[in-house]
Amino acid sequence: MPSADTSGLAESARRLADGLTTSAELVAASLDRIEATQSTLNAFRHLRPEAALAEAAEADRRLATGERLPLLGVPVAVKDDTDVAGMPTYFGCEGERTPAAADSEAVRRLRAAGAVVVGKTNSCELGQWGFTEGPAFGATRNPWNTAHTPGGSSGGSAAAVAAGLVPAALGSDGAGSVRIPAAWTHLVGIKPQRGRISVHPHSDAFQGLTVNGPLARTVADAALLLDAVAGAHPDDPHRPPTVGASAAARRDPGTLRIAVAFRPALTLTYTAPHPDVRRAVSALAETLARLGHHVEEARPRYGLIGLSFVPRATAGIAELAALHPEPELLDPRTRSALRTGTRLGGRAVRAARAREVRQHRRIGALFDASGFDVLLTPTTAAPPPRIGAFDGLSAWRTDVAMAAACPYAWPWNVLGWPGISVPAGFTGDGLPIGAQLLGPSRSEERLISLAAQLEADRRWFEHRPPAPHGPGLRKGDGR
Repeated sequence: MPSADTSGLAESARRLADGLTTSAELVAASLDRIEATQSTLNAFRHLRPEAALAEAAEADRRLATGERLPLLGVPVAVKDDTDVAGMPTYFGCEGERTPAAADSEAVRRLRAAGAVVVGKTNSCELGQWGFTEGPAFGATRNPWNTAHTPGGSSGGSAAAVAAGLVPAALGSDGAGSVRIPAAWTHLVGIKPQRGRISVHPHSDAFQGLTVNGPLARTVADAALLLDAVAGAHPDDPHRPPTVGASAAARRDPGTLRIAVAFRPALTLTYTAPHPDVRRAVSALAETLARLGHHVEEARPRYGLIGLSFVPRATAGIAELAALHPEPELLDPRTRSALRTGTRLGGRAVRAARAREVRQHRRIGALFDASGFDVLLTPTTAAPPPRIGAFDGLSAWRTDVAMAAACPYAWPWNVLGWPGISVPAGFTGDGLPIGAQLLGPSRSEERLISLAAQLEADRRWFEHRPPAPHGPGLRKGDGR
């Protein structure tokens, strides 16, 4: 198979600008790598090869005239919950969908930065779970060990970047769906502040829980993608002020007070972090202390934040599931969530959202009253599960299993605050583990600077998964 892309997003852009390669070469190589791994990794739901190659040729013409844009001619991928004009947005579901009439705002901004979207990556059905499997597309597999999941729901984007099929990809995060797969595939995944990246044509995705975010192998690449897609659509309700992510990645974070917490928010089940997870995150905390930061254990006051998450999450699923033209094709667990979300909609959702201000004060006391700058936690409590581990489970048992494996990420979706998952190491079996850097409102620049400092010390980008093998088929436009 073609060799994995090792150049990354920023380096690809530099090589294009310096005339060392062409967009046609990069895009064709990306499509070839996707084709060669589709039968083994299954990262993509559908591709747009003819359109992408035509756009690459146009990018080369623009580059030849001296035009320069941040991502001009660079291949990227987006998740299959994101509208790309002329392509259906299946969001992990079976059945036929009408192609989108227009790009989402995030894709519009990607194109404005010059990027070439090669295709859409797999997501579990309506983004509900921390694995990327379903009858509509099969199972997306982890490049580090194909017997295991890359996580979810942005598992296709994570698998594609980790395997070097594309230098970076866009995902979405409503309960950790960028950070969980980043942790389980040894990537950097940024969940930005609510509203930082537009979710238009949705106005408030999943009742404010879901944001779009980048997945990349380095902090600089994730920051570059964040800068390229950040910004509001005129109809967006959330409009945080602009940040300079790439500049932050080049800046020393200064000396910070960092809280470490291993106890998650209250869930339906409490499972202590896997010993390898605790060991890896503790080692990361020791690295931060060696770098000069003040690090100590703390206990955020999460309260009963789950009572706010559940109505918002299930109502969001219900809103999308109700739009499916063939509801009988939905997973039985999705239909269960639809019923629950319908019952919890209206008054319960309004009450849940009204509690957010109090939750900001209570959890924010860790930063305001206690004076910490950053919270460090595991990204997940468990290493990546095996493919099929959740097959045949009821909706309730699936939710309990996911809550046990992934109890750390979702509270920050309720708050709408930023977080970054960074690689923390590996289990004894060689499976990736991640750690979260979490901050208060609009703290992306501080988190990015700290993550970049960690990366310079730990050099996690030097570790790459083994090359997958196997034949594949290139799909035509719109399939």
